[in-house]
Amino acid sequence: MAITAGTNLNSVPSSQKQTLSSNYIDFTSTATAGWAQQYLPDLMEKEAEVFGNRTISGFLSQVGAEEAMTSDQVIWSEQSRLHISVKGTVITAGSTNGTFTVTSDIDGNVSGDGYTVANHGVRTNDIVLIASAGIVTQCLVVDADTAVIQVEPYDKADLTGHATGTGASTLLVVGSEYAKGTSYLDGNGSAADSRTPANEATFKSFTNKPIILKDYYEISGSDASRIGWVEVSTEEGAGGYLWYLKAEADTRARFTDYLEMAMLESVVGSNSTVVDTTLGAAADGGVGTQGLFAAITDRGNITSGVTGVNAATDLAEFDAILAEFDNQGAIEENMMFVNRATSLAMDDMLASMNSYGAGGTSYGVFDNSEDMALNLGFSGFRRGSYDFYKSDMRYLNDKATRGGINAAATSAAIRGVIVPAGVSSVYDEQLGKNMKRPFLHVRYRASQTDNRKLKTWTTGSVGAATSALDAMQMHFLSERCLITQGANNFMLMK
Repeated sequence: MAITAGTNLNSVPSSQKQTLSSNYIDFTSTATAGWAQQYLPDLMEKEAEVFGNRTISGFLSQVGAEEAMTSDQVIWSEQSRLHISVKGTVITAGSTNGTFTVTSDIDGNVSGDGYTVANHGVRTNDIVLIASAGIVTQCLVVDADTAVIQVEPYDKADLTGHATGTGASTLLVVGSEYAKGTSYLDGNGSAADSRTPANEATFKSFTNKPIILKDYYEISGSDASRIGWVEVSTEEGAGGYLWYLKAEADTRARFTDYLEMAMLESVVGSNSTVVDTTLGAAADGGVGTQGLFAAITDRGNITSGVTGVNAATDLAEFDAILAEFDNQGAIEENMMFVNRATSLAMDDMLASMNSYGAGGTSYGVFDNSEDMALNLGFSGFRRGSYDFYKSDMRYLNDKATRGGINAAATSAAIRGVIVPAGVSSVYDEQLGKNMKRPFLHVRYRASQTDNRKLKTWTTGSVGAATSALDAMQMHFLSERCLITQGANNFMLMK
């Protein structure tokens, strides 16, 4: 019988106690010996958290709410304006009267959402103000059967001097005047005189659809069973020496951020047959969802600073913002979520309002003292009748998220968003009644069978065995969309 020793048998003796490459662990060399370093390093087991809290979620939880739904589509309606005001074209008609041809509603819509230029709501015997080119004329409507409204000025011969360009004039109904003993006839003098139609309340209807978000983490059974020398911790506070705990927690935290990032950035698919085919949808038939930025761009307001004054944030820009909010819902309390540069610009703007010299006036309700710590930041301010509360938005600052995108595309960078505080009253098609809801809220798919708000489950043979796979798979899924109600009260800062 012959015995054959291994070629790498650990049987080489040493006659003296000495440091050799065969009896010390090598932490730096990739040599096959692996024992070249004789000095034991001082191991710092704790993983350094060099990026602080790496998650960016939290914006929607501050300004919105979450509700369940059971459908593939969310439809909601928003009330229209109460008063009747339209844009149109003025044509002077000699010395008897003039005409006002309606071209759009006051917000510039020609048709859609229940509005047409023929359904303008202006009626015979209405008192109207027509304004354009610095002139305001009070008129009586003498015929309003069609989109061409016949008007008679009260104190002028005609409408000479008004701008005649398409949509250059604005008409506002301020009341009515009828002769004694008359009825609600259209007044055109024809044999077919009919009763002036009553104005019906109108609304605008909007829709959005949920998208399905997925992610997963996988680790083999062997790797799940071994311990590491690095002590890890997660954003949720859990920790230990099992590396897969770290990787699984990072996947979960990243997926949670995706839930918010997708609700901010998503757009509705259009003219993209490749995306439609990939996701198994008909042409432009159901891909994507309308996120916050897209909703404000489509139905809200955008500010990029005041041209010719200052592209940065200053009082001139806020005065323009206030003027636009006055044109809309005039909601007095608003939250501002901005990036760092915009936040500092606001601080500088507010600080410049103070006079620090002797005898200067200090704005606000605080009493400055030489012993008080200097605070160079502001959390909010009041301008006119509006209150603005400022908060930094990590998503717009972090280089790994929107901060990096803004740096790469400065012309399309987003500085922040102004969100109205409080709730709005809308008609819920599903419940069949008016509901009070925050202007922003997330709808997620849920029923008695399955809740897809944030669904997690484990498969594989590690832990609770569900299959023959020698691994553990952690699955994450959500199906949701963002509802932006009253987007006309929002402001996107670009």
